[in-house]
Amino acid sequence: MLKPLPALSASVALCALAIGLPGFPIASRADAQALSVSPAETLEGRGLSVIIDQNQFSPIFFDEKNAGIQIVLHGERIATDGAVRLDKTPEQWAPVPAFLGRSVDRATNTVVVRSAYKAQDLGYRVRVTPEGDGAFRIAVDLDRPLPAAMAGKAGFNLDFLPSSYFGKTYLMDAAGGLFPRHPTGPMAKDGSGDPLPLASGGHSLTLAPEDPLTRVSITSDSGPLSLFDARARAQNGWFVVRSEIAAGAKDDAVVWHVRPNLVKDWVRQPVVSFNQAGYTPGRAKVALIELDPNFPAPREAELVRLGSDGEQVVLRAATSPRGRYTRYDYAAFDFSSVRAPGVYAIRYAGRTTNPFRIAADAYARIWQTSLDTFIAEQMDHMGIREQYRVWSAPSHLDDARQAPPNHVHFDGYRMGPNLDSPFKPGEHIPGLAVGGFQDAGDYDIQTPENAQVVRDLVWARELYGLDWDETSIDERARAVEIRKPDGVEDAVQQIRHGTLQLLAQYKVFGHAIVGIVDPALRQYAHLGDAGSQTDGRRFDAALKTGEVRDDASGTADDRWAFTTDLPANSLAVAGALAAASRALRVSDPAMADEALAAAKALWARQQTGKVQSGDGRDDSASPRSAEVANVTATVELLLTTKDRVYADRLRRLQPVIARTFAFTAGPAVRALPLMDARYRAAIAGAVRAFKVQTDRDLASNPFGVPITEGSWAGSNQVVSFGATMHLLHGAFPAIVGNDYTLNAIDYVLGRHPANNLSLVSTVGTASKLIGYGHNRADYSFIPGGLVPGVLIVKPDLPEAKTDWPFLWFENEYTVSTTSAYILAARAAEASAAEAR
Repeated sequence: MLKPLPALSASVALCALAIGLPGFPIASRADAQALSVSPAETLEGRGLSVIIDQNQFSPIFFDEKNAGIQIVLHGERIATDGAVRLDKTPEQWAPVPAFLGRSVDRATNTVVVRSAYKAQDLGYRVRVTPEGDGAFRIAVDLDRPLPAAMAGKAGFNLDFLPSSYFGKTYLMDAAGGLFPRHPTGPMAKDGSGDPLPLASGGHSLTLAPEDPLTRVSITSDSGPLSLFDARARAQNGWFVVRSEIAAGAKDDAVVWHVRPNLVKDWVRQPVVSFNQAGYTPGRAKVALIELDPNFPAPREAELVRLGSDGEQVVLRAATSPRGRYTRYDYAAFDFSSVRAPGVYAIRYAGRTTNPFRIAADAYARIWQTSLDTFIAEQMDHMGIREQYRVWSAPSHLDDARQAPPNHVHFDGYRMGPNLDSPFKPGEHIPGLAVGGFQDAGDYDIQTPENAQVVRDLVWARELYGLDWDETSIDERARAVEIRKPDGVEDAVQQIRHGTLQLLAQYKVFGHAIVGIVDPALRQYAHLGDAGSQTDGRRFDAALKTGEVRDDASGTADDRWAFTTDLPANSLAVAGALAAASRALRVSDPAMADEALAAAKALWARQQTGKVQSGDGRDDSASPRSAEVANVTATVELLLTTKDRVYADRLRRLQPVIARTFAFTAGPAVRALPLMDARYRAAIAGAVRAFKVQTDRDLASNPFGVPITEGSWAGSNQVVSFGATMHLLHGAFPAIVGNDYTLNAIDYVLGRHPANNLSLVSTVGTASKLIGYGHNRADYSFIPGGLVPGVLIVKPDLPEAKTDWPFLWFENEYTVSTTSAYILAARAAEASAAEAR
């Protein structure tokens, strides 16, 4: 991160302008320009973008805080979800409108969005029109007059990001108030749990009048305004500005004039991005500088060495342009010529970055906390302790009950008409309360992700070595202690822990299941100790709620097992078990034998015909497809057994490999030593074609990695790409270089859009320290977890919020993403060693 030179900072100067400190005139909007409608149908002005339904509410997760009308002010997205809502303070799964279409009325320069609540037969349009002073008008027209039954329910909401307003003030007409750091009410006294407004009844609201960078004024021509703190209902809520729609209202049911303050001639300061863990002496070292197109960018940068006597300039060099990506221009600063070990920083445009190292061991332990802390913290059915800190009591010891048929779960799990299970709906399933990893911040076991963790750790050990012991794991006592070595390699113990769950599923059902997840939304939203999410006692319907008898209780909090037999999942588990059998051969030969036998049986069930997805969906283009999983499982069984049956099957799967090479390249290359020359020649051809396509795709951004532009940020894809490309480099060094892998590790450790934080918490000198994990309500982090990272908010805003943990698509740690990072980090260390 950049630190300003000793001088009055820009933010201090701007605040002085706003409040009229001596020597500073009060800021004025006199020079604010009119907004214009962009080709992407947004409203644009200097320092302001109004995004109008370019991002829609999710059909699965509903309210992700990235939909409706959104305001990007002075480079930060401060407001979202401008839409008609049926709740004063909607929670994530509250009803959301369906987006029907967007158009531009050129006669009035107005962007028009049509939406509807189909179940409520409530259709409407929102008209957004620029006004003359950098402001814009929002008007809501209903398709028919609002029924009396909807009065008090339907209203227009606009949500403001709490972390942008903590500790700041607001004005409702002339009455002032303070945005609270912690939600403290007021709450309705009727038992509903609904927040009451912080302020209401006025027709004018100003947020942060003291701060020119975040000040926004809203005036209502229709009903009065209310301001709510939605965090009083759910921690991921925002500050909500709302106008209710009156009964019988139709045209101009709501009319707002929104006036964001625009700082005259505002420009975003450059972001100098680099690998926060540093660089090894011999490798390429290129920082990227992200530039506001209006910033007068210097054409030189300096590398300074930090020593006991301060800063010493060791390199002054020209930057080179890297083109436009999203809304920013990029320049590169190449300091590869500097090889001397030491502590350095980059100086650009009068500012100096935080420090980083050049050292031979720069990457020697960048994977450590991911293995011995994050993955340990995600272990299910265990109690986890780290010195004085208890991360979790033994969790989910009441696993699990059979999920009902024909059910779509709020987290996306689906159960069709067939249970593929010997158990009745709601019946307790014995044997599942062992092993496994909680996938993310929501405490579920996702079977394919667990299989991925096992395989990643096996590969990291076999390909690069992962000899590390900082954790004690006692499966029988269900006890984990971080920072307490027990003489057994941590990776082996984690592989064994994952294998326990995968084997349990096979022994109970004869196939892999989809996963295990909380049955109720309130329970699913639990934050904190995983051990307190359930009572740990098997549910008995004969007991009253809260009644306890022996190891049973009448509390129906046991997680549900979704037991659909999907070939893709069983094949993924077959591959993981085959790999685990290699890793466990010395330490637990009995489990190794059991894992291998299960892997063979699961694999054999899917080899009688074309492998189908099993749930009626076409998943052939997915990295989790059944065809991809079949290749992976076949390769793992070949590596484990050296049996010709698997080599023969892999030859017959070569058309699948060619068609899905982006997902099967790694396993296909790992099989090379056990296959013939014809197979190698085919894989070499696929590698050449893949490299051509990859280079073509990577030309769209300056970072040298694939950047996803969907609804979930793409760190997982980046680290998986880095690990795969190192395997291709090892097998075909004349075709694939090692720069792809180093670019991938540079990206996740700081060289990415939006900011320069390492996306792996606590790795590097500046890292992501507010993440979405079990402890997200504490605005804290889990060491070693990799967050999804940079989301491209459509049409063109790269975003990676640093101070708000509840945007899961940017901040949510997942266990398989982090295990993929461990593999990529070890690959990067090998690549850097090669570059010496």
